[in-house]
Amino acid sequence: MNKRIITLLVLSCLSFNIFAQDIQLQKNAPDRHVVVKGDTLWGISGKFLKDPWLWPKVWRMNRTEIKNPHLIYPGDVVVLDTSSGSPQLKLVRETVVLEPGIIEEPLEAEAIQTISPSVITPFLSQPLLIENGQLDLSPRIISGPDNRVILSPGTRVYINDIKEGAGTHWNIYRPGEPLTDPDTAEVLGTEAIYLGDVDIARYGAPATGDIVRAKEEIFAKDRLVVSQDEFKSSFVPRAPDTEINGRIMRIYGGVAEGGPNTVVSINRGKNDGLEEGHVLAIKRYGKVITDPEYKDPESNQVVPEDKKLKELNFDVTTGPDGKKIVNFEKDTKQTQVALEPGQVKLPDERVGLLMVFRTFDNVAYGLIMNSTDAIYTLDAVQTP
Repeated sequence: MNKRIITLLVLSCLSFNIFAQDIQLQKNAPDRHVVVKGDTLWGISGKFLKDPWLWPKVWRMNRTEIKNPHLIYPGDVVVLDTSSGSPQLKLVRETVVLEPGIIEEPLEAEAIQTISPSVITPFLSQPLLIENGQLDLSPRIISGPDNRVILSPGTRVYINDIKEGAGTHWNIYRPGEPLTDPDTAEVLGTEAIYLGDVDIARYGAPATGDIVRAKEEIFAKDRLVVSQDEFKSSFVPRAPDTEINGRIMRIYGGVAEGGPNTVVSINRGKNDGLEEGHVLAIKRYGKVITDPEYKDPESNQVVPEDKKLKELNFDVTTGPDGKKIVNFEKDTKQTQVALEPGQVKLPDERVGLLMVFRTFDNVAYGLIMNSTDAIYTLDAVQTP
């Protein structure tokens, strides 16, 4: 029987308010963009919008659609239509009808990602952050075969106690460094060192397992955490609904400063209203300085040179050689700047954007999307 191939064009016309001041098209926004393999939602957004995180407003997504976004696939065409006088974005999708009642649709796994998964995959596939004290109560490896010290893939291991039904696939961890809130000095959790994976062959006390993957050397006393079934990797870039203010706690990748495609951790999480997909502005605190040509109104004299170094809200000390040492980290305990005559508070400068891709109760991990300067620990993050 001959099968008739019919090509359908499915258009989803999603408009936005041209008069909205917070939505601006790129100066050279294309009329259309054909989605190709390797594209990301952030990248496509940036082709049309100056602020890619405003994507939901442009597409008029409601809360449900943001949490469960429509998937976009290679071959789809995003069209910018201005024919009506009010710009609209249209998604042109081609589906193929093989025979009546049967439609060929792209697989969900082929849909484009919000951001490139290559950098964030290790942060998605393991728990990473262990709540305080959790590892102390976790199952632990007590022995390997023949008292072997270093355990590798294919090695059978014995675990102190894993009960029936607790899970088959487990991650192996070793406690790492604690993450401390730079503002409150509170320990928010421990970043566990991921070592590998083990599959449980027999439950009980002791239980038996087989190491199926080893990223680093595994030893007796290393701890086990049950693997999560799945982590969300498809989300919509957007600004938080509430005002978020936090700090960068750590920069990853073995570098002292961050830039685009660098992963960072911040001292805000689910308890603060952060969700995967939220975009935050990265800001550098503006110092308080003395105007170099400010004149004392009483003496009408320019302020002496040595007073120009005075900084409010900064830790100023004197070194052994008598020279001033200025710690340019803001004193977070002081929320208001008391300016003296002639002193000026420089504006906070935005130096980049990050997108949150993984959240815990009090900590979140984000990917720096762009930057105009190097990003450092203790830089501020806030709702853009």
